[in-house]
Amino acid sequence: MRNLIFNTISEFHEANDLPAPENPLFSASYTKKSDDEIKNCQESQDEPVSITNGFYSISLKNIIAGEITYGRTKYDCSNGTMLFTAPNQTLTFKDTVFSSETFHVAIHKDYLIGTALYDKIKKYHFFNYHVNEALHLSPKEESLLKSIFYNIETEYHNNQDEFSKEIIISQLETLLKYADRFYKRQFLHRKEMNQALFTRFRYILDAYFETDQLSAKGTPTVEWISGQLGVSHRYMSDTIKAETGKTAIDQINLYLIDEAKNLLLSPGASIADTAYKLGFEYPQYFSRLFKKKTGMSPREFIQEANLN
Repeated sequence: MRNLIFNTISEFHEANDLPAPENPLFSASYTKKSDDEIKNCQESQDEPVSITNGFYSISLKNIIAGEITYGRTKYDCSNGTMLFTAPNQTLTFKDTVFSSETFHVAIHKDYLIGTALYDKIKKYHFFNYHVNEALHLSPKEESLLKSIFYNIETEYHNNQDEFSKEIIISQLETLLKYADRFYKRQFLHRKEMNQALFTRFRYILDAYFETDQLSAKGTPTVEWISGQLGVSHRYMSDTIKAETGKTAIDQINLYLIDEAKNLLLSPGASIADTAYKLGFEYPQYFSRLFKKKTGMSPREFIQEANLN
């Protein structure tokens, strides 16, 4: 596998035969390949390539060869596909050929200093999704986002003045807001797969509990479970939230409470033993969570159950 690392936007441009960026901290590019160039790409498939950028990257392109996998399910990528990467995130491409049109925006975090987008961009979870969690656009969505890309590129190539950066930042904010909307649409439209992922999420928790890993290793983290599922923890959390209305952490806690209720009513069980079996180092932490989720302490729960 070839590993390509681009610390600066200038290095990225040079490696991709693009003109030197007009701003070392920001660039917007549009490339169009001829049919012969696309054919040459298809005929010269090589080893997988991993790319790591030292800046934010947003691209819009069509995949005409190779595969993009969403979780562990393959999807048709004939429509536009958007990829978002945060600084120092590594993406791996294998046997991938893109269509004639490619839009790309590169943003160094220093370009955003002093703007509202500096903090906002960190809140868009899709910058931390894996490459196999790309945003797949409908033709109407693709057309809308292309128009925003055109606006950004036009302003980027315009003679820079005191308004240039403000206009570019405004267009970037619009682009990201639409992307956020379309991602939420994607989660809703993939309800069947959301349900499948949540089922697997629950299965992993069941297996973890049944093999007594809770008492040995403690409560499983969101990061660990997402690793078992083969997706990023942010993608898993967003999928579960879209499917159930609760976060992944909430679902883990609810699972623990359900198991706790069963354990607390077992003959000879104690609150402390139940806490330790569920991976809590201190029983008082368990009691606090139990009361927060059920409205009563473990002791009150046992007393009420015995009355019934």
